[in-house]
Amino acid sequence: MGLMDVLKSFKSPSGREIRILLLGLDNAGKTTILKQLSSEDIQHVTPTKGFNVKTVAAMGDIRLNVWDIGGQTIRPYWSNYYENIDTLIFVIDSNDKKRFDEMNIELGELLDEEKLRKVPVLIFANKQDLATSATSEEITRKLDLDLLRDRTWHIQACSAKLNEGISDGIAWVANTLK
Repeated sequence: MGLMDVLKSFKSPSGREIRILLLGLDNAGKTTILKQLSSEDIQHVTPTKGFNVKTVAAMGDIRLNVWDIGGQTIRPYWSNYYENIDTLIFVIDSNDKKRFDEMNIELGELLDEEKLRKVPVLIFANKQDLATSATSEEITRKLDLDLLRDRTWHIQACSAKLNEGISDGIAWVANTLK
């Protein structure tokens, strides 16, 4: 199943938009993932200073909007974007093992947020194309994801640079929202 097939599988019976919030620490690959989803060139990706909003698919009454919120200076303002989110995607730089504790804190704060309590979470373990990247299993252990019992979540290994694993993650989102 290709990415467009996955995106077409999103159903919105009321014609509402399906809103995805894309968060993670700086340099995790959020903007590259968003550009891959919207079939844009990834050769010149610069750090997001604010936010990017892209409609990835718009077919009939289906609108898939992805909000890519900057990961460093704007982090204190993430909470301004929690309203009416259907799915949270948290992107992790699997190669930046020195920041796993920081990732754990930020993800934990997101998961404790009341407005996001019932929102399914997709965790993209990005940069799997690098030989020293932690595996999805290692990240699951390091971030204590197995302890999450009160929400639907999934971790997906990916390489935004090579556009690998992104379709699988979006397929999980589509199946979860059905």
